Amino acid sequence: MESGFSQAFAEELNCLICLSYLTDPVTISCGHSFCRACLHLSWEDSQVPVHCPTCREPSQQKDFRTNIVLKKLVSIARQASLMKYLSSEENKCVTHKETKGIFCMEKSIYLCRLCSDSHEHGGHKHCPIEAAAESQMERLLKQITSLWDKIQEIQENLEAESRMKILFIDYLLVREDMIRIEYRKWHAILCEEEEEHIEHMKNEGNCVLEKLRESEVMMIQKSKQLREMHQELMAMSQEPYVVLLQCLDDIFRRSESMQLSIPQGMKPELPALPMTGLTERFKYFKVHVFFENLFIFCFKKNLFNVMKRASFRPHHQDTSAEPAGCYLASWGSQSFISGKYYWEVDFKDSWDWAVGVCTNSWLRNRNKAVETKGAFLLFCIKEGSHYNLLTTNPVIHHYIENPVGRVGVFLDCEAGYLSFLNIAKSSLIYKYPHYTFNHRVWPFFSYGQAIP
Repeated sequence: MESGFSQAFAEELNCLICLSYLTDPVTISCGHSFCRACLHLSWEDSQVPVHCPTCREPSQQKDFRTNIVLKKLVSIARQASLMKYLSSEENKCVTHKETKGIFCMEKSIYLCRLCSDSHEHGGHKHCPIEAAAESQMERLLKQITSLWDKIQEIQENLEAESRMKILFIDYLLVREDMIRIEYRKWHAILCEEEEEHIEHMKNEGNCVLEKLRESEVMMIQKSKQLREMHQELMAMSQEPYVVLLQCLDDIFRRSESMQLSIPQGMKPELPALPMTGLTERFKYFKVHVFFENLFIFCFKKNLFNVMKRASFRPHHQDTSAEPAGCYLASWGSQSFISGKYYWEVDFKDSWDWAVGVCTNSWLRNRNKAVETKGAFLLFCIKEGSHYNLLTTNPVIHHYIENPVGRVGVFLDCEAGYLSFLNIAKSSLIYKYPHYTFNHRVWPFFSYGQAIP
């Protein structure tokens, strides 16, 4: 009777996926319980709503807290099996005829009380076998969770890299058209420099694409290795406590070593190729812009954070290393609605900056500046050791070398477009299409200032 009850009790503590004892059990909305790792694998490729693997009831939630009561019951059941083994004749000390109830941490062996006090083991660290088994299980669960997080990180990087590759290919085509238009604007006929510039850009673009492909292959291989390690740890977590107390140092070392070198997505970037006489041509329209209207914003809801979210950073990336500070912004005292104008802004000491033009309606709502409508700006966003260039209306990611120092801005009100120049390299960063806007605009700039 007691044996049948114990067996029924133990069966109720089994995962409905792996059919072994629940490890780090979670209970979903329908009431069924599973190992957290088993549920993660079951739902890995599913979108919300996900479905219970047993009853197929939909769930809007993919993350759950550990069911502490179930976890404790599983621990009791596992310890009962362990105690049954420890009390067997097989586990008695041959020398002292006592039950081995002590675990030697250094030698990973079972000892009786007298052996643990002996000269050979007296200086070693000991603990009750039950406590050692629980500690080993917790260590194993942490490794499983850590591995799963790394697997998801790689998957997110892979997806981001795939999106980036598609966008980069489109960017190459758009940039080629933009460069050709700019050359034809100043040269009536096809010039040799134009073809050299385009050919160089294509070659550089192909090199970047090849590196992106190599990066993807590395990520896929690493993901496969981590998944194999994850399966090995999951299989180990389903073993009885007696097995877990054997030497697991090797499997832990391999798991930790694998997690040290997680491949990160690469940042594609084209060199800023110079265009002969570019800055000289625009200087004919140079004006002195007086930025007299200054305001400061330090709150989270600002346009810089909007642009950071648009810079294709994997959502799990830690942002704690980003510089703390505030943003200074200013707009010109003079607005423009007709004519052509060129000015330059120096950002050499800034970690985030933006430059361009804004409409009056956008400036009036600057304290609620969380939308790009009415702001035609080039942003430089610092993320870790990388800089991302983006423009607004629409938001476009520019895979081009970051300008250092001065940035040139050319405004053509009649044609309704804006151009940004890398002054140091005499190269074109971006040119808005003609007739992008047809209303009065104000010169604008903003930059980040770190707090000491």
